[in-house]
Amino acid sequence: MSHPDPQAGQAAPHDRGRLLVVDDEPAIVDTVARFLRFVGYDVRTAGTGRQALTVARDFLPELILLDVMLPDDDGFEVLRRLRSDGLPVAVVFLTARDTRQDVVRGLTAGGDDYITKPFGLDEVTARVEAVLRRTRRTDPGGDVLRVGDLELDATAHQVRRGGRAVDLSPTEFRLLRYLMLHPDHVLTRARLLEHVWSYDFNGDDTVVATYISYLRRKIDDGQGTPLIHTRRGVGYCLRTPPC
Repeated sequence: MSHPDPQAGQAAPHDRGRLLVVDDEPAIVDTVARFLRFVGYDVRTAGTGRQALTVARDFLPELILLDVMLPDDDGFEVLRRLRSDGLPVAVVFLTARDTRQDVVRGLTAGGDDYITKPFGLDEVTARVEAVLRRTRRTDPGGDVLRVGDLELDATAHQVRRGGRAVDLSPTEFRLLRYLMLHPDHVLTRARLLEHVWSYDFNGDDTVVATYISYLRRKIDDGQGTPLIHTRRGVGYCLRTPPC
């Protein structure tokens, strides 16, 4: 893996975008992440598919560099779950699987680009920049969700109801965002556990009802028309008027 030397100059501020690097080889993760931070990206890392999903749900990256061969779920399954979550993230596969069939599968599964190993970090950076230019241009304002007078800005990690700032914990923010990604849909507790917490979460599903009550106190109480509704025996939805 060839690359310019990050030690040769001053690192850039981390203002070019949020990236997640996923690979089960620590040396690759460390080298790629350090270089991308050096050129100005805010970078998080993961070594497994499950960890990648957890980090992606918290960090909300604009782009993921995703290895195909991971110790648990492969990269194609991770991508499928990201799309199921409704996360507006670009995905560039970074893998040793270089057959034509693998490349076609990665792109038809929804990947935005496919880089095979070995690679140069200058090539990775150029591909990342090209994908971000394309996805940012075709999805203006994609990080802002609105339902009624409720607004969620994923980039700024801010929520407002009727212009009033609402302070949410990270879990409350993830839950609200998932509800807002699926307005007018009744979402079961099982589905919310899978996509907001972690799909291998083994706790009591009453945690969902607990966090729904937290959100209601912050989003609905005294704020006009309620937006968060319960469909008894089924689940929850976010909309106005009630589900």
